[in-house]
Amino acid sequence: MKKRTMSLLSLAILNFAYAQKDTLNQKNIEEVVITGQYTPQSINKSIYKVEIIDAIQIKNMAATNVADVLNQNLNILITPNSSSGDSNANIMGLSGEYTKILIDNIPVVSDKGMGNLVDLTKINVNNIERIEIVKGAMGVEYGNNAMAGVINIITKKNYQKKVTINASLQEETVGKDYDWKKKGYGRHIQSLNLGYRISDSFTLTADINHNDFQGFEGTQKGYKFFDETTNGQRGYEWQPKDLLIANAALRYSKKNTSIFYKVNFLNEDIDYYNPKTDVLAFSGGQRTFTAEDREYNSTRWIHQLNILTKLGSRINYNGDFSYQIQERDYTKKIYDVPNRYVRSESPKRTFYKSEVLYSRGMFSNFLDNDKINFQIGYELDNTKGFADSETFEFNNNGKSVNRSIFNYANFLSAEWNPLKWLSFRPGVRLTVSNKFDRQYNYSLTTRFSTTDKSNIRLILGSANRFPVYDELYTYVVDNNHDIRGNENLKPETGYSGGVSWDFATTNSNSWRMNVGLSGIYMDVKDRIESVIVSNSPLKYTYLNVDNYKSIILGASFNARKDNFSFNAGVSTLGVSQLLNTGNATSNDDFNYYVEANVSANYTLPKANTIFALYYKYTGKRKLYTLESDGASDTGHYVLGDIGDFNMLNFTVSQPFFNNHFELSLGVKNIFDVTSIRNTAQSGDGHNAATDLQNLFYGRSYFARINYNF
Repeated sequence: MKKRTMSLLSLAILNFAYAQKDTLNQKNIEEVVITGQYTPQSINKSIYKVEIIDAIQIKNMAATNVADVLNQNLNILITPNSSSGDSNANIMGLSGEYTKILIDNIPVVSDKGMGNLVDLTKINVNNIERIEIVKGAMGVEYGNNAMAGVINIITKKNYQKKVTINASLQEETVGKDYDWKKKGYGRHIQSLNLGYRISDSFTLTADINHNDFQGFEGTQKGYKFFDETTNGQRGYEWQPKDLLIANAALRYSKKNTSIFYKVNFLNEDIDYYNPKTDVLAFSGGQRTFTAEDREYNSTRWIHQLNILTKLGSRINYNGDFSYQIQERDYTKKIYDVPNRYVRSESPKRTFYKSEVLYSRGMFSNFLDNDKINFQIGYELDNTKGFADSETFEFNNNGKSVNRSIFNYANFLSAEWNPLKWLSFRPGVRLTVSNKFDRQYNYSLTTRFSTTDKSNIRLILGSANRFPVYDELYTYVVDNNHDIRGNENLKPETGYSGGVSWDFATTNSNSWRMNVGLSGIYMDVKDRIESVIVSNSPLKYTYLNVDNYKSIILGASFNARKDNFSFNAGVSTLGVSQLLNTGNATSNDDFNYYVEANVSANYTLPKANTIFALYYKYTGKRKLYTLESDGASDTGHYVLGDIGDFNMLNFTVSQPFFNNHFELSLGVKNIFDVTSIRNTAQSGDGHNAATDLQNLFYGRSYFARINYNF
């Protein structure tokens, strides 16, 4: 499939022209946001502090997926899993369970549910118009799991040309390794975007993206490696991963009505090569060596329908509907390592499966009044989940998990503008569920326009997080451990309070500058944690026992003039986490670390050469972790370290022939970061923690070509 897809897309690149990028006015894109708004709103008048990453920034980063893009953002740490290939967003020190990932305002399905724990490497960037980020609890607007924040990915919908054809080819090294061949090295990416404006009202679009990652050996020696005296060095640090994503969409827009339908298809193959081999003996004293490898295959279908219209002459209606399904299958293969062939292969089995029916509707603009209005809405989702009996490490006591959870919510908010420079928006949400108790969330947002160029925002909000499959249904029993989920867990609850100030000005030399200051405080109650309930034999279960607090203080600066732009930011994050095993309780002191980022873009006059530089520093962190020998509770917590690291990317892009052809060259991860020391990651009850955490696969070089017709 890899070779055939690559050949077809490469042929498409040679035969089709890469048209001018979406001709929407970029200034308008930057100024208008939709996340948390009643209707699309200018960023200056937005009731929330919304961070924007637009298509131009994404292009200059040469990012291959959303995880690459968000890695440059302050207080967002992308946590990759080098074995599974998944990457989740860590915001305000909280893991992927606490962040809601949306595409066009609709939560994205994942292996374990809806909207959270979404693998960001499964979202390609070639059809993204912008990414909107709101940090802090957004429970009223976006419901469950929007505790740390919301990441809303807005895709391209408007094309002004009659026919638009965008194609590109990108080749990257993986560390120092690169090879075009099958089972070779490197990353090979091909993409094709098509747009056809049928009439003034109808637009048809389609795109396809193929991302072939050949894996990174690192300290391992590849899947072919065999040495009878050495066991454990076969395979890869980062497993090979082949990803194909396709979209097709139809948009209708006329007068006050806009209807957008899109279907998304994803296919992902991940090959896991077991580092360890076993002896397979035959009669007569003959023997060979085998490894139990696995091939994981994920498929995802997302159908979405967005409707924006007026009911009567005044009421605005915004409706989102979606049917989504994601399934991860696996096949076991017994591989004869020295003779290099598959001796046996098991039938395909389902690892995780999620099926979601989702709808969200909002009604606003009821009153003919410039000073006060309100919005009412509903949200429902029915999520069917399945986890195979082998998902939980061993055999889950021979039982698979098959559950369905239905959630329904109503929310109400009002926006009051008593003065031109003052706005209030209080809000409330009630969520009912067939699995959990009723959940109430509240919010109060205030915006002060101190001048035409300056705003102060005060934001209070609450949210909750529902337990995930592992926490509810885990059942792992071996000779040494007993780890069981708890179906009686209640949702975690939390709230955040934030303040932000931004100021924009233009001086006499035509420099446009923006300055911002912000602070957010978060408090999470009833955190779910694995707790020891018996020392002999050692037994664990999950209980609502922990508390978590974090504080972010940040500052940003942006300057633009003619062909030059410069952005810089700095923040400090403090985390206080009270941990409890049942036998020991941790200290709850705040531990702080610093982040900083800088980006600069310059376009050379006449030649139109674009130079782009992106830098981010993530400081050393300290977190409490349980000191454990893997078999018993030592009875106390210790302060572990997570090392600091620097990321630096550089890109040069040169257009030719009146922008019909473009060549981009660059270097990613110039400081060659691979792993960092981490003594704060605890074992999971049956595995001891390691002192190293894989982050990246080292410095890589890339080349990208575009052709514009």
